[in-house]
Formats: sequence, structure tokens, C-alpha cells
Amino acid sequence: MSTHPFDEALQLQAAGEHRWRGTPHAAYWNMVGPFGGSTAATLLQAVLLHPELLGTPLSLTVNYAGALTAAPFEVEARPVRTNRSTQHWSITQTQPGDDGQPVVATTATVVTAARRDTWSLSDVPMPAVPAPATVEPVTLFSGVEWVRRYEMRPVRGPVPRRWDGQGEDSVSQLWMRDAEPRPLDFCSLAALSDVFFPRVWLRRATQVPAGTVSITTYFHAGAAELAQTGTGYLLGQARAQEFRNGFFDQNAQLWNEAGTVLATSHQIVYFKQ
Repeated sequence: MSTHPFDEALQLQAAGEHRWRGTPHAAYWNMVGPFGGSTAATLLQAVLLHPELLGTPLSLTVNYAGALTAAPFEVEARPVRTNRSTQHWSITQTQPGDDGQPVVATTATVVTAARRDTWSLSDVPMPAVPAPATVEPVTLFSGVEWVRRYEMRPVRGPVPRRWDGQGEDSVSQLWMRDAEPRPLDFCSLAALSDVFFPRVWLRRATQVPAGTVSITTYFHAGAAELAQTGTGYLLGQARAQEFRNGFFDQNAQLWNEAGTVLATSHQIVYFKQ
């Protein structure tokens, strides 16, 4: 049986206490460097492989300090404090610089938690949208390899067909899942939280350079919700709140087909005027 490309991208080899080595995967390549969602998933994977892990992911914050190259990288994932219910992690990803010395490419923090059954309520109902099978998938790819790894069916706010500066709002809704079926887990959920194209493209209908500076994903799902979702679709919704002085923010929600919120995310994105 062949290995799913996402699992290939997540492969890490132990390199000492708190350290792992890996290589960016060509299947998840973006215009410059790997897709940020795959990088986030790789850093989370380092925590999930750690022998001192407590519980399951609660939050993941990734700060993209510089573009990764195709060269091998090293990840240090260190638990900095463990409490009865939560565990706090500091993560650094480095690659060799021109002088051979390690250069920081990405930093991250992760909080894991021992979840307990408590009173629960969703205050963000899933929007009423057409079923995935009734929505046409995106079939045009602009040479960006990672987009081919996902099946995406836009309900609202697709990539503009005309770059005429006449955008009306920044809201997108789309059904999404791995193009090659793969059961959902925390790493793939982290990656899917970052599949949305830059909100500035939609709001301005102008294709300007843009890139995520920092993204935080909050995991509301546990093992039961992930198992229930399986290889099914997620509905993602994203919108920006403010565009100013070269940066904009974005918030997003991801539901499974049963209407359960699996994750929410917030990010700050650089754009060029």
C-alpha cells in the first residue's frame, strides 16, 4: 500500500532529545517554499511524537519568520511546563544558512490538554449551504502544487475570475477534504485551517503578493469528532476584519458535515500594496 503524500510530508526522524529532522515535501510546495499549512502540521507532529506528550492538541500558534527552502530542516519541540490539565510547548524550526549555521525559519507554541466531559455548547452554527456533491469542485490550478492535494468546492467567495478591483466582501465558504482520501487527524486539521487564499485578493479583486505571518488554530474536536468525520468533507468559512498598513487579519471556522465545529483559526497576513 502506498503512503499518503501528507504522511510522507509529516515524516520526522529522531535527532536527539527534543529534536527531529525532516525535509519539505514537493507535493506541498507553494509559490515560494512549502504550503504554510503543511509546515504547521509538521511542527505539531513533532509534539505528537514526543514521549512526554500529555493529552491532545488544544491550540497551535505558528510564526513564519522566513521562507523555508527545499533543504532538510531540524525541529526542536520542548515541553516548557506541564500542569494537571495542560501542557505548554515551545518549538523552533531551523535550516542551514549560507554559512552552514542554523537559521530560524519558524517558531511555534502548542498547548495540549487532557480533555474532560463537561457542559458544552456551540455558539457558531454552521451556515446553511448546499451539500458538497451539488457544488462544482475547483479544477483550475495555477501551477501551485499543494492545491492539487485538496478537493475544494467553493460555495461562496471563490478566487476572483476578474482582477478588476471591484471586490465586495472578504467572505469565503467552501467544502474541502484531502483529494486522496485520508482520515482526518489533528495534523491534517491544522493544515486545512490554512487552505484559504488571501482575503485581500477577494476584497480588492486584485492579486497582490501576500503571506501569512502568524496563525493560531484552536482545536475544539477530540478523538470522537475526528473519527466521526473520517474522510468526509469539512465546511470552511473565512473572512477578514481589518486591512491596514500592509497587514490584514483573518478568522476562520471549520465544521464537519454533521455541523460540529472542529477548529477555529485566526491569522495575521502581510500584503504588498
